[in-house]
Amino acid sequence: MTENLDPVAHNRAAWDREVERGNEWTQPVGPDVIARARTGEWSIVLIGYEPVPRDWLPDDLAGAAILCLASGGGQQGPVLAAAGADVTVFDNSPRQLDRDREVAARDGLAIRTVLGDMRDLGAFPDASFDLIVNPVSNVFCPDLAPVWRECFRVLRPAGALLAGFMNPDIFIFDIVALDDREELVVRHKIPFSTADLPDTERLRDYGDGPIEYSHTLTTQIGGQLAAGFSLTHLVEAAHHADATARYMPGYLATRAVKPSR
Repeated sequence: MTENLDPVAHNRAAWDREVERGNEWTQPVGPDVIARARTGEWSIVLIGYEPVPRDWLPDDLAGAAILCLASGGGQQGPVLAAAGADVTVFDNSPRQLDRDREVAARDGLAIRTVLGDMRDLGAFPDASFDLIVNPVSNVFCPDLAPVWRECFRVLRPAGALLAGFMNPDIFIFDIVALDDREELVVRHKIPFSTADLPDTERLRDYGDGPIEYSHTLTTQIGGQLAAGFSLTHLVEAAHHADATARYMPGYLATRAVKPSR
């Protein structure tokens, strides 16, 4: 791919197209989900379809300032708002943010939406949030150190970062063999990005979808620790949509806390 690639602009346009195509992660929750959340019956996901363990979140969300980071689509943000939180949804895709605004208007929710690159949270002052919810999305971000630093900065002391991400080992396999024949054919070295492929091959295998970045576990987990976080929990889950699920976890999620002092 061209050296002049702007990953933010490319992935913004790509995710706007995914909204138009009805990608499952762009489909807002229904009124029934919001109604149940208002009574205290709710859950959100970070990885695949696995609900976030409730002990990862505050017992009472009333008034909690939550940043849904790179989390547009009308899913996590509206549920948390209906459960009583003060929610801000930050995303790179205008159309994904439209989904959150649609649910807010439909169900009478107060949700703030902000457009931007997850590496730059300059729209927010230091210590703005009690909790950050970041479902699998940093796979579309070229470098993570600034993401973790910014998360640390905008969290209040004792605030928590809940992050979902891809197991980088998923990216070693040839995507055509995996999708067409469900064969695990090792092809790529980690770290790997679809931006590394020649344009013709990337378009053939991935179409005009978002550019993806594998990111090592050192970058994912070690990066959070380097930013100052303390890791409290880690879980794994099978990927929900490919043949690797029979052999290995495709997703990981972590809970990390900013020290109280």
